[in-house]
Amino acid sequence: YDKLFLSPGGKPVTPPIDGIDQYNNVLFMRGRKWADQIKQRVPQAKKAVVVGGGYIGIEAAEAFAKAGIETTIVDIADRILNTYLDQEFTDILQQNSEKNGLYFKGGETVQSLSGDDNGNVTKVVTDKNEYEADTVLFAVGVTPATEWLDGKIELGEKGIINIDHQQQTSAKDVYAGGDATLVPFAPVEEDRYIALATNSRRQGVVAAKNMTGKNMTMPRVSGTSGLQLFDYKFGQTGVHGTEADSYDGNLGQKYVEELIHPKFMQDETTIHMKIIYDEDSHQILGGQVMSTEDVTASINTISIAISAGYTLEQLAVQDFFFQPDYDRPWNYLNVLAQQALGDTFGSDKMLF
Repeated sequence: YDKLFLSPGGKPVTPPIDGIDQYNNVLFMRGRKWADQIKQRVPQAKKAVVVGGGYIGIEAAEAFAKAGIETTIVDIADRILNTYLDQEFTDILQQNSEKNGLYFKGGETVQSLSGDDNGNVTKVVTDKNEYEADTVLFAVGVTPATEWLDGKIELGEKGIINIDHQQQTSAKDVYAGGDATLVPFAPVEEDRYIALATNSRRQGVVAAKNMTGKNMTMPRVSGTSGLQLFDYKFGQTGVHGTEADSYDGNLGQKYVEELIHPKFMQDETTIHMKIIYDEDSHQILGGQVMSTEDVTASINTISIAISAGYTLEQLAVQDFFFQPDYDRPWNYLNVLAQQALGDTFGSDKMLF
């Protein structure tokens, strides 16, 4: 080859649990092959346990519950989506999930699986409880599928391929991207492991440009994404409130609940919002939005604000269009920044 691009991707983490490779109907959530097996299993399943309450785990769990399967999520963390959304949001999601037949058991570690004489899984045993199940799905993360590259190119922690921001590996003319690599993070000067299709596509374009002699640097990204769980649609981007202890500075955060539409519309739909920022400079570092109405596209606005280096003061008065079918004279993102600043010109008293 003249130039080579590597995209080995990731593989599902297989925790060291007794019985995990012994029984039928023990599934993983990664790739087309596993997706087909899960789809084939759904019509026969009655009781399912999903191990892992992250981004992928809740998608599978929701699908099981909507199919009428009695479904429980078990996770070592004390709440679902603990690395995706802050607690103000996940508390609401967990309550809503229970109303839809999906139950969460946090703070538990799966220790073993049990099965019957026919080799079918029947039970999940944790350090605290036992759960009957005829279907068990593991969604406890992914790890780079790079064992075959060890000794050929430089690999970092957990087998992640070391690349520069032009996607070049340690080997001459060899480039890499996708779920086996890190991406440059926009809110703070560091590279992070953010396994999203949007990031992989950008990396592929950057690598292709550089491989064909057109210099291009991978743009910094905030890991922006959106998702739905039953009645709620939500999005997140950038730094989370849970990162206060690791942030190099003073991390500020403000959670706000506001009506999406003016009161005269007689629509009580609420948006739940949070903005994360540097307390000293007021630079915006992250955000989260959630509602029963689809407002997830607004997380893209916060992502742009992060990349542009916006402060709370700038977002507080940013120009957004107004139509009562869509928002209020002060857009809810204006109000979010205003509330973070402690200003009052976003209150209902000043709207009309």
